[in-house]
Amino acid sequence: MELEFDLRPGANRFVSEAGALAYLDTILKDFTKPVVITGEKSFAAFNKAYPGTLDLPVYHYDGSASDENGHALAEAIGQADAVVGIGAGRLIDTAKVAAETLGAELISIPTLASNCAPFTPLAAIYHAQGHTFSYVEYFKKSAYITLVDYNLLLSTPHDFFVAGIGDTLAKWYEMDGITRNKVDQLNAYGQLSRASAKTIQAILFKNAEQALADLDAGRDTPAFEAVADTIIGLAGEVGGFGGVDGRAAGAHAVHNGLSYLPETHAILHGSKVAYGILVQLATTGDDDEIRNLMPFYEKIGLPLNLEDLHVTKNVAQKMQQVAEFAAQPEETFVLIDKDLTPQQIVSAMKKVEQVTSEAAA
Repeated sequence: MELEFDLRPGANRFVSEAGALAYLDTILKDFTKPVVITGEKSFAAFNKAYPGTLDLPVYHYDGSASDENGHALAEAIGQADAVVGIGAGRLIDTAKVAAETLGAELISIPTLASNCAPFTPLAAIYHAQGHTFSYVEYFKKSAYITLVDYNLLLSTPHDFFVAGIGDTLAKWYEMDGITRNKVDQLNAYGQLSRASAKTIQAILFKNAEQALADLDAGRDTPAFEAVADTIIGLAGEVGGFGGVDGRAAGAHAVHNGLSYLPETHAILHGSKVAYGILVQLATTGDDDEIRNLMPFYEKIGLPLNLEDLHVTKNVAQKMQQVAEFAAQPEETFVLIDKDLTPQQIVSAMKKVEQVTSEAAA
């Protein structure tokens, strides 16, 4: 029987501070056969910040965040009691697949502040070619520890940090879309989840612009730390405490549809999600909130329209394609409106084009 109320708050342990990688040697003493799964760029960034020498077997993922690659890595590893995942979202999600297949613990070390994958017990699984979204996997266990070193995160490329802000901002808008008509019916943990989502919005509005400036200057500041912790840790608590009410909704469904447009493959996950926020708001008739968000999007560089996502040809056809995918019963947009149709999403995408164009004029 499937559990109706199953809280999955996040990592078993969460450590975030400048120099946190110094604790890794002590953490690894709890294991007899740990291995590393990483990527070439991720591992290079890690080694620059790590004060020790990691004398462990190292395996590289293929960049796809696919089941196939996770299982292939587990087969190549053979046996391990801990998987040290070092990298960004796709790498960490691949490490989760391998760790669960091996029956091993996951030590999660994010090299970028770009999403909550290092904290959450779920993964966005893509097809083996690496661009098109497949499904969300929920794992039996959370990370043994998520180790966040601000010194390492300062190597996050600007665009990835922007995308992380966009992905995390969706926590409020998606939860509000799902729960706005049943706030009084939320249980205690649902109320906590909604309050967390609203806090995320406030932290990002207050600190995002300064945090980006600090990242570009290589400064570890309270603003940078607040946004980094919000992207990686606090974001995961919304779904962790809220369950389905606090997880993905319209913004991520639009992202998933966009992933099937080749011209958007160069656009980062969180940036496509940020555009999806606008489409969700247009679907629910919140045009004024789109206008309110525009200055924030423009300041930090989030996409406002399809042209910003490189969608400039056969636009009507592409809108329909994205809408058909996002309106599927198995997608998450239906959590906002179970009777949602593709045409409603197309109309919402057209509204976003109209509102953002008028406001920019």
